[in-house]
Amino acid sequence: MVGTKSDLSRTTLPRRQLGRALRDARQASGHTLEQVAEVLEISRSTLSRLELGQNEKVKVRDVEFICQFYGLPADMTEYLKSLVTHSNAKVWWQHFRSLIRPGFNTYLQLEAVATELHFFQSLIIPGLLQTADYARNVEVYLRTDTREEMERRVELRLQRARILTRRHKPVRAEFILHESVLRTVVGSDRVMSSVLRHVADMGTRENVSVRILPSAAGFPTGGAQPPHIIIDFPRTEPSVVYTESATGTIIFEENDDVERYREIYETLRGAALEERPSRDLLRNIARRYE
Repeated sequence: MVGTKSDLSRTTLPRRQLGRALRDARQASGHTLEQVAEVLEISRSTLSRLELGQNEKVKVRDVEFICQFYGLPADMTEYLKSLVTHSNAKVWWQHFRSLIRPGFNTYLQLEAVATELHFFQSLIIPGLLQTADYARNVEVYLRTDTREEMERRVELRLQRARILTRRHKPVRAEFILHESVLRTVVGSDRVMSSVLRHVADMGTRENVSVRILPSAAGFPTGGAQPPHIIIDFPRTEPSVVYTESATGTIIFEENDDVERYREIYETLRGAALEERPSRDLLRNIARRYE
């Protein structure tokens, strides 16, 4: 199955929710983009970007004006105005922006508001499960930054991981890791022993599930699958799938694409070890590194 690449590089979840609601309201009223743009004296391109969640500077009064034109009730109008406020708020990783590669900023926006994350990783321990030493050595392999820049990248990864351990509504996350990830040495045996114990410990948390896909399972889906993340959101916001390639990031939004990835993920999960045997394997391999 071939998917399409979505351009979400200029959007956030509140903007997408706002845009989807305004698009639905326009379609329900039977108006085209051209008709609304002409009546409200807004350019068609501006209105289109607003519906796609790509307007970086949305004004409350503009949204209120559009809501009045569509005849939306007061409570719905207030909700959409609140989304404008959220969409214009600064994100916690603002001061890391210069270090974030193109495309990954979009993932951070999605990760920060997700209710559930489902990872399949066959190459490397996911950032949310990495220790500082493991992350540091990954950065050494990937980049030629100064020491200070590298440490800031490590700090970014560690701060991201707090969504799993925070006291208030920690994100639910499930990780399916191929056994080869555990046996690929990053840094040193000491680094690997430490990170595998950390991953096993994280798997004991109520909101975190870690399961290992053993090498003996072969290719449960009939072929090799690339690393990917299924991201679920609150309210009625549709789920998306995030994956990366050598040429950039790809985000699948179409329902058929997302459901296909869910089928793949369920097949991989069915072939993976249960949580307790997975933790045992992690700790056994950690001991061998010692």
